Amino acid sequence: MVTYTLQYFHLRGRAQPLRMLLEDQGLSWEDEVVSPETWYQGDLKKTCAFGQLPALKDGDFILFQSNAILRYLGRAHNLYGKDKQEAALIDMVNDGIEDLRLKYVKLIYQTYDEEKEQYIKNLPNDLQHFECCLSKNNAGKGFIVGDKISFADYSFLDVLLNHLVLAPSCLQDFPLLKAYVERLSARPKIKSFLECDAHKSRPINWNRKQ
Repeated sequence: MVTYTLQYFHLRGRAQPLRMLLEDQGLSWEDEVVSPETWYQGDLKKTCAFGQLPALKDGDFILFQSNAILRYLGRAHNLYGKDKQEAALIDMVNDGIEDLRLKYVKLIYQTYDEEKEQYIKNLPNDLQHFECCLSKNNAGKGFIVGDKISFADYSFLDVLLNHLVLAPSCLQDFPLLKAYVERLSARPKIKSFLECDAHKSRPINWNRKQ
């Protein structure tokens, strides 16, 4: 059985979609928690390809950058669509998810106090695109692309769960997205993960704003 090590902080952050993927797929993995003290010493940071975590260790192979890790796991575990067209659509959607994640991260770490209200007001403009994407795949009753879960679904679920904390009513006008979150969150292994103490103890963001 493949054993992975996911190296990250005691934080949900960028590692959260990776954890959900690993858990939901029943893969053997361990969480290597990096303390702030260790990180600020600088020695570990120097070993990171771009000075950032998370890192995934697969035997002697170490990979950085969260989306690269998602794609790596997607290729390794049949989570990248059934053909090249589905793979391209998964990449497209994941790029859109990343755009939304970056807007969220900018808000949380740079402009939270002055722009939170406006961000929430503008959020439907972003969510409507995803509602449309979902509607075009099996009438929105399954996954974001294709008939099988992909790595993009884990990233999308994470982004939506974060926004439901930021703005609990943000999906009220998006019935497909709301049902999507409920459906994926109810997958037995994801449900168990979201309910475990280890998950609940991790803050969403480093500065604890949410």
